[in-house]
Amino acid sequence: MSGSLWLGKEGQDTLPFIPRQRPHGAAADPVDELAARLEELIAAAVHPDEVAAILESDGMTDDHIRMTYGRQDSFELAEDLYARVERRYPPAADTGGAPWHADLPACLLRGLVFALPGLAYVLGAPLLAGPTDGYGLPAGTVPLIAGAVTGWMWNQGLAHRAYSWLGLGDRPAAAAALRTGAPLGAVLSSLVALVASGPGELPAAAFAAGQAGYLAAATVLLALGRERDLLCALLPMAAGAAPTVCYDLPDALRAGLLLFSLAAAAGFARRALAGAGRGAGGAADDRPGPPLTACVPYALFGLGTGVLVLYAAVGDVLADGAGSAVAAPSAVALTLSMGPAEWLLYRFRSESRAGLRASTTAYGFRKAIVITITVCLGGYLAVLSALTLAGTLLWPGSPELGALRLTGLLLTGTVLWTALLLQSFGAVRSAAAVCCAAAGVQVLALATGAGHPRTVGPVVAGVAAVVLAGLVTALLGRVTAHRV
Repeated sequence: MSGSLWLGKEGQDTLPFIPRQRPHGAAADPVDELAARLEELIAAAVHPDEVAAILESDGMTDDHIRMTYGRQDSFELAEDLYARVERRYPPAADTGGAPWHADLPACLLRGLVFALPGLAYVLGAPLLAGPTDGYGLPAGTVPLIAGAVTGWMWNQGLAHRAYSWLGLGDRPAAAAALRTGAPLGAVLSSLVALVASGPGELPAAAFAAGQAGYLAAATVLLALGRERDLLCALLPMAAGAAPTVCYDLPDALRAGLLLFSLAAAAGFARRALAGAGRGAGGAADDRPGPPLTACVPYALFGLGTGVLVLYAAVGDVLADGAGSAVAAPSAVALTLSMGPAEWLLYRFRSESRAGLRASTTAYGFRKAIVITITVCLGGYLAVLSALTLAGTLLWPGSPELGALRLTGLLLTGTVLWTALLLQSFGAVRSAAAVCCAAAGVQVLALATGAGHPRTVGPVVAGVAAVVLAGLVTALLGRVTAHRV
């Protein structure tokens, strides 16, 4: 939306834009020259703070501003520039070329490949059968969880490193990082599962090793955009798991289907790495690569969110006393919902930029952002509710969908979606800190027996959701946070 109003401070009347005139023969004003140079950027700003961010990104220090432009700092200069340039908001971009456009079927496919591995635990359950442990969990659950959490943490950090190289335009370097990091993560996860296993749980440790190999292959395929290859690798295992609802398959067939899907995923990953590793790296070759330390917050984010999902699943296991926490219906619903969640995150980024173009005041922009967040989060929770209801009706022996279980799942979903939203804006450290703190409290409560997960989970998730909501409000209320 375009207009010819100068936007004063909030609460003041708007005045018509009056360009400043320079007396005839006067020396060129350096502020006018700067306004002319940055005119297009300043004209699209909806608040002087945006202009200040532009000046800082241009490398201007306060000392330089005082010496060259006679203003105290970047904010004073930004207010002057904002007043000199008429507002001209760019037209809405075409959806197909928008930087935050995402294909819904592609996101749903990613959600599907996130959730399908849960069927591996259904197929392999008889291979892991045994008595419950001291926490009331089925035998083998602890090594499986330990291996899974380690794998999620490692591969989240590895995926960030690969995406960083891809963002620099260096696909061979991304492939090299995956080629080295994926096997290391698989070995580390397998060792953690082995250490966490108790007497009689070696079959679970072996299963966890296969789980670690799959997670490594899946990370490679997802980072390189090979979701369809991953789906093809999972289909034999999924097809074999479906009849187990009515029929008891031989153990040899169960193991064969699991190993076939694992081998297929590994084969597809090896082929993807070979293809991505060919060719020169391009312009990014002359630049330093992303630091390894940048992956740590993303790894911690994977740790925190992974434990939150598994804790919700533990409530299902303790409620019906069967199955594995990794394959409980709550875990499947949450992981399957990550596909729609990803699409809604892209949708939010796209709508927020549209609101940025349409708003003429900071208050109007904040109002548009609140509405957009409410709609997107509400849509995600509606999808999660539908998936939870479907899982309860279709999952054999699923616990009853009571108000407490549904509330806990929706609050956990709120934490996951808002944390992912913060991560998408670069605030991964705060998101990881909140998620890890909430996960730590839940694990401590489970280890000390300080309450059933059905009661502890909603309380902890509710507090985390409130904290994340405050962080989202503080970050996304700033106009400059929404510039690409």
